[in-house]
Amino acid sequence: MNNDRALQMLSLAQRAGKVASGEFMTESSIKEGKSFLVIVAGDASDNTKKKFTDMCTFHKVPILIYADKDALGRAIGKEFRASLSVNDAGLAGEIRKKATEVV
Repeated sequence: MNNDRALQMLSLAQRAGKVASGEFMTESSIKEGKSFLVIVAGDASDNTKKKFTDMCTFHKVPILIYADKDALGRAIGKEFRASLSVNDAGLAGEIRKKATEVV
């Protein structure tokens, strides 16, 4: 595992069963009010970034454009992922803090 603290926290959130990944599951979490943080890969398509940015703005969910599809997928033990939702307030807050820390 790399030493990216945000991705380590994401891995922890996945093991706790608090991550919904993939476009459909992420969208469902947002619309059902379960999402406390959405992460979209930096190398996701502009269309995907816009879709989730607009959706998160509408539903008042924080969004991060972070890492790349491969790193996000690896962090949660799956194939590459362009988007995912953290469905736990505490973990979402920690991931946001770690992702914005200057290394």
